[in-house]
Formats: sequence, structure tokens, C-alpha cells
Amino acid sequence: MIARDVTAGAVASGIRSAKRDWSGIAFACVLLAMLLASLGILVALLWDVVKRGAPVLADRGLDFLTAGPSSSVSQAGIGLALAGSLVMMVIVALIAFPIGVGAAIYLEEYARDTWLTRLIAANVRNLAGVPSIVYGILGLVLFVNILNRMINIRDTGSLLSGGLTLAALVLPIVIITTSESLRAVPRSLREAAFGVGATRWEVIRHHVIPAAAPGIVTGTVVSLARAFGETAPLLFVGAVTGFFSTGNATFLEKLLTSGYTALPIQILFWSTVPNPEFKALAAAGIVVMMAILLAVNGVAIWLRNRFERTW
Repeated sequence: MIARDVTAGAVASGIRSAKRDWSGIAFACVLLAMLLASLGILVALLWDVVKRGAPVLADRGLDFLTAGPSSSVSQAGIGLALAGSLVMMVIVALIAFPIGVGAAIYLEEYARDTWLTRLIAANVRNLAGVPSIVYGILGLVLFVNILNRMINIRDTGSLLSGGLTLAALVLPIVIITTSESLRAVPRSLREAAFGVGATRWEVIRHHVIPAAAPGIVTGTVVSLARAFGETAPLLFVGAVTGFFSTGNATFLEKLLTSGYTALPIQILFWSTVPNPEFKALAAAGIVVMMAILLAVNGVAIWLRNRFERTW
């Protein structure tokens, strides 16, 4: 009783004294200053890019989005590069999504908590932090060489090898986000389904996956957005940084054997050209890529807020 009265008195005295924590206030001010400085740098970079790229988009309009690579500034566009990026995103979605979601479901719902399972989970998390250029080396050694032996592909790669490399890049991220979404589903939901006689697969298919679907879809969309903006891996697996033509090749030939490029690669190439007019094209390409990434991330946020459940 006495101890409780002493504690209550000390708390009341501290409240009445209203002593300011100057060290805490100073630390908060430093953090705020860092935040404002970071935002200032970001706004300055965005303003510079938009200021350079907006005139190109205003003058060229749809022609800039549909025209292919050219040595002429007035005729060069991002059409072929944008198509290459979109095709690779389809490849990434078809490969990384089913494999990543399946691996996460097995690790969370079927695998026992053993040292091997924990080792695999730790390695998956480590792979998510590996620099993207390492995946480019992996793609060059693995996918380009294997496809070259199988179907006599170009020595430097194709759209298929580029898509496979990006799929390997985002696969750990898909596994992690899916695992977190499955882990967020309450254990009581599974126990209730088991209690009425459902099998493990029925519980996973009818209850766990639908409940975790918003997080799974959101993580997959964010992963695709990251793959869309990657540059370094594609340089290793044969993305062309200059002017080229695919000729009259069919879509399958273009996918497997023809040269290809992507939007980040095209922007990189224009940025290295001494002609300042090409740098304006690079800025316009950056604006288009940022708009696509913002739209994709906006869709991910909308999906999360629209279908997110609170337990």
C-alpha cells in the first residue's frame, strides 16, 4: 500500500512539474530536418526531370510512346522498349507468381518447423537483399547458356532470358510477402475449419488463401513494379543499348532469338549520348516510367485498402 502511494505520488509530481525533455525534442528536430532534406532532394530531382521531359511529351505525344529506336531525335521513341518491358513483365508474372506463392504455401502450411525449414526461410530472406547485378550474372551463366544449347538462342540472350532473370530477382520477394500474408491469417480460422471436418487442402483453398489474397496480390504487384524498373540484370543478359531492328521475325522468334531492349535500358542509352536532345528524350522516358510505376503502386495500395481484413 505504501509503495503504491509513493509511486502514484512520484507520477503526479512528474506530471505537475511538466519538465521538458530537451534532448528528445532536439532528436525529433534532427529527424524532421533529415526528412525535409530528403524530400527536398527528391522534389528537386523530379522537378528537373519533368522540366526536361515535359516539352518532349507535349510536342511528340503518342508518337513518342509508339516510335522505335532511331538515330534521329525527332523519330526516336520508347515504343519497342516499352513493349519489351511489358512482355518481360508477363514472363515474370507467369513464372514468379505461381512458384513464389506455391513455395510460400508449402513453407507456411505444410513444412514442419525444423532446422532445414528455418534455414530455407533465412536463405530466401537473404536472397531478397542480394544486389540485382548478381542476378544478372546468374542469368548470363544459367539462362543464356542453357537456352543457347537448347534452341540456339543469341549468345547474348533474348526476351525470354531477360524475363527469366527478372523472375529470379523478384521470386524471393514474392515468397516473403506471401508468407507474411499467410502468417497474418488467424490460427483460429484454420482450427474452426478443421473442427468441422475439412482437410488441410480444403482449409488452405477455401479459407486461408482467400483471406490472404489481398496481401498476396499486393506483394506480387509491387514485385512486378520493381522488376519493371531494373536495369543492371538486363545488361548482363543481352538487352541492346543501341539502335537495332528485329526485321520480319515472328513474335516467337522475337521472344526466343531476336535482340531486345527495355525501357530502363533505352533511358540509360539516351543518357550516355553526348547530344543534349537525346538527354531530353531520356528525361521524357523517365517521366513515362515514373507514371507507370506510380500507377502500379497505386493499384497495389488500392487493392490492399479495398480488400484488407482486420482480425
